[in-house]
Amino acid sequence: MAHDGPSPAIPKPRVLVLANQKGGVGKTTTAINLGTALAAVGERVLLVDLDPQGNASTGLGIDHKSRAASTYHVLCGEKTLLDVARATAVPNLSVTPATMDLLGIDVELAAHKDRPFKLRAAIKALAGEAGDAFGYILVDCPPSLNLLTINALAAADSVLVPLQCEFFALEGLSQLLSTVEQVRRTLNPSLSIHGVLLTMFDPRNSLANQVVADVRQFMGSKVYETVIPRNVRVSEAPSYGKPVLLYDLKCAGSQAYLRLASEVMQREKEVRAA
Repeated sequence: MAHDGPSPAIPKPRVLVLANQKGGVGKTTTAINLGTALAAVGERVLLVDLDPQGNASTGLGIDHKSRAASTYHVLCGEKTLLDVARATAVPNLSVTPATMDLLGIDVELAAHKDRPFKLRAAIKALAGEAGDAFGYILVDCPPSLNLLTINALAAADSVLVPLQCEFFALEGLSQLLSTVEQVRRTLNPSLSIHGVLLTMFDPRNSLANQVVADVRQFMGSKVYETVIPRNVRVSEAPSYGKPVLLYDLKCAGSQAYLRLASEVMQREKEVRAA
């Protein structure tokens, strides 16, 4: 029987950016393990490594010497995301690796008027090139508010903010929120905060408990229910080039990232239904 009407639109991948201008808050660890957890439940995920240190690539087993093509070449317009995407040991999870070349991107793109939109253009081209190859694109940002982070925020549907349970957490958060607000006003009107993720939580530490209470009071329902515990297996996994879910599925950290993935998908479902 002939099929009438236009063919169904290919769903656009959801672009979630992991950002915090403070280093050491569990941003890359979350990018790797959230990506793995989403892939484990059948989502196809592309992790775009935008941090010149390239730790997300290393943590997924991509050796430095084998990164001839990287996200640097994508932002310069020399390669597409599909050109540089690499399969990982995790089925359904690919990564576009990062190299130190990204440190020079501000200078490289200085003359380009569209410099904040390089990643957005690459993701748009990917949708045309790869159809529905990916359901989620996760972007791991450097720990600073530079052109790389601005590119990520300009391309994003929403921002996931990892926040370490420590004294200056709220101060860093309000700085990031005002950057997100600025990007929303000037570059990306549909940008939203997907959620705030409390990381490295130690229940024996009374300050950590106080931070959790303060952040929940300040951000309300934007804070994920899931809290990522301080967990030695999570810290060990990257040195083996593996996500913690492959390294030790039973540990508290792995279980927390699986819960986070289902929370992220639940919020996505609500966004689509709205």
